[in-house]
Amino acid sequence: MAQIMIKNVRKDFGTFTAVKSSSFTVEDGEFFMLLGPSGCGKTTTLRMMAGLELPTSGEIYIDGEEVGMKPASQRDIAFVFQMFALYPHMNVGKNISYPLISQGMPRAQVRKKVAEVAEILGISDILDRPVGGLSGGDRQRVALGRAIVRDPKAFFMDEPLGALDAEFRERMSEELRALHDRMGATTVYVTHDQLEAMQMGDKIVVMNHGVVEQFGQPQEIYDWPSTMFVASFLGSPAMNFLQFEGLVESNQSSVHMDGIAFKIPSSLEAAKGKLAFGVRPEHVRFSDSSAYRGEVLATEYLGTTQIVTVATPNGTIKARMSSAQPIQVGEIAGLEFDSRSISIFDIETGRALLSQANREVLRHG
Repeated sequence: MAQIMIKNVRKDFGTFTAVKSSSFTVEDGEFFMLLGPSGCGKTTTLRMMAGLELPTSGEIYIDGEEVGMKPASQRDIAFVFQMFALYPHMNVGKNISYPLISQGMPRAQVRKKVAEVAEILGISDILDRPVGGLSGGDRQRVALGRAIVRDPKAFFMDEPLGALDAEFRERMSEELRALHDRMGATTVYVTHDQLEAMQMGDKIVVMNHGVVEQFGQPQEIYDWPSTMFVASFLGSPAMNFLQFEGLVESNQSSVHMDGIAFKIPSSLEAAKGKLAFGVRPEHVRFSDSSAYRGEVLATEYLGTTQIVTVATPNGTIKARMSSAQPIQVGEIAGLEFDSRSISIFDIETGRALLSQANREVLRHG
């Protein structure tokens, strides 16, 4: 397997720029997620890494070799598509063995490798079946088998579970992660599903409008988003934003909204003007002693938890709390926020005020 480095990669289609000077590193053996909404540039980035698109500028390294202008056939990678891309006239075994046969591998060795891969994927009993009659989950396993059998340096997957229903997606995401852990494969995986990215990934790149908004471990990105876009894209429900105008000085320990002081992490950059107080729903609590109050607009029952929508002087927010807590629509409730988990954003730039140096201090205690 191999490390993959992307350095200032850009892709233009005529006057449209799909990817803008992206840089990040996929370490050897990582399960790496490219996450973002439709049209953000994640698939174009993956296709450039795979050699299916050539970059307009920048450098791409696989296992230390610069491959930016080399075609896919010269990169020793395997690609798994959303729509499986199987050969309908071949059975399962022939679909898996095709890449090896096309390379001229001896048939006895081909049979051995196909049997090994089928055992790993749990499809040994369907090798003689035509692919047309298989379930979506089994067809995806066959597509994975055809990629795995080649022992490539890296696997590139473009929303491979997107065509499956919710039950299959959950099962296959678990199987994919377990397969990755067994093989130690370097894997780059494109998805628009933030839950899938958080569940499966070792590292995540969040993209928007062709720009890498943030790059890091899932927990780091969730806890300390670098931009309002990242904060709103990760999480269900997303981070709440309460808007206010004011001044935040470096190392300030509180801010004022609606005349009330709220504690914040003291490791902040300075800012002035229109700001947003960001808080996750799970960090909102009801408290009779709080002077900051809001009206309950709605409740949504989710089994052990409920999502409560509250109108405040600075905007509507959602709180996640135990469904055992009695709450009435229309009641006026005091609100408290976990000061250790607050983010402050500059609304004009969308950027978090938490500096990278101070982010390290907070992350490590």
